[in-house]
Amino acid sequence: MTGWQTLFYKEILRFWKVSFQTVAAPVLTAVLYLLIFGHVLEDHVKVYGSLSYTAFLVPGLVMMSVLQNAFANSSSSLIQSKIMGSLVFVLLTPLSHRAWFAAYVGSSVVRGLAVGLGVFLATLAFAAPQFAAPLWILVFALLGAALLATLGVIAGLWADKFDQMAAFQNFIIVPMTFLSGVFYSIASLPPFWQGVSRLNPFFYMIDGFRYGFFGVSDVSPWLSLTIVGGAWAVVSLLALRLLRTGYKIRN
Repeated sequence: MTGWQTLFYKEILRFWKVSFQTVAAPVLTAVLYLLIFGHVLEDHVKVYGSLSYTAFLVPGLVMMSVLQNAFANSSSSLIQSKIMGSLVFVLLTPLSHRAWFAAYVGSSVVRGLAVGLGVFLATLAFAAPQFAAPLWILVFALLGAALLATLGVIAGLWADKFDQMAAFQNFIIVPMTFLSGVFYSIASLPPFWQGVSRLNPFFYMIDGFRYGFFGVSDVSPWLSLTIVGGAWAVVSLLALRLLRTGYKIRN
C-alpha cells in the first residue's frame, strides 16, 4: 500500500475499533433528539406545506451527525497523537502534507458518513423516506463531511490541550450546527434572524442536503453548493499550508 493509504487505513481502524462509542453512541443521541422533538412538536409544526415535522427533522439530524462526527474524528486523532507523543511516528515517515490531508480528511469523511447512514436507518421506523433528488443528498453529505473534517484538521493542529479542543467544538462547531436549521426552517424566523442564519455556512449544508429529500429548500441548492464548495476550498488551502509548514507539530 502507498503511504497515504496506510495512514488512511490506520485512521479507519482507530475509530472502528471503538465503534460502539464512535458510531453507535452518536446514532443513539440522534434518535433521542428525534423522539423528544418529534413527540413534542409533531402536531404543532408543519413545514413546507403539509410535510410532517418528523419527516422534516430526519435529514437535519442525519446531516448534523455527519458534520459533528467528521469534525470529531480528525480533530481528536491529531490532538491525542500530539499529547500522547505518538505523532512523532507519523512525522518520521516520508509522507507529504497532501498525503496527511488525504488520510485524515478521508477517514473522517468515512466516519461521518457511517454515522449518518446509521442515523438514517434508525429513523426509518419513524418516517417514510423521500428521495426527490438523490444526487444532491450524496453531494452535500460528501462536501459537508469533507468541510468539517478539514476544520477538524485545523483545530487539531491549533489546539495544544484537550480543553482548547473542547472550547473550539463547544463554542464554534456546536452552536453553528444547532443554529443552521436542523430543527426548524429559517422561513419561520423573523427577517433579522433569517439574515443572520444566511451568514452561517452550516445552514447551506443542511438546507442543500434536505433539498435532496424533499425537492424544497429555503434557498437554491446551487447557491448552497457554491457556498459550501467555496468554504471547503478555503479551509483546505489553509489546512494544507499548516501541514506543509508543520504548524505546531514540528520544532
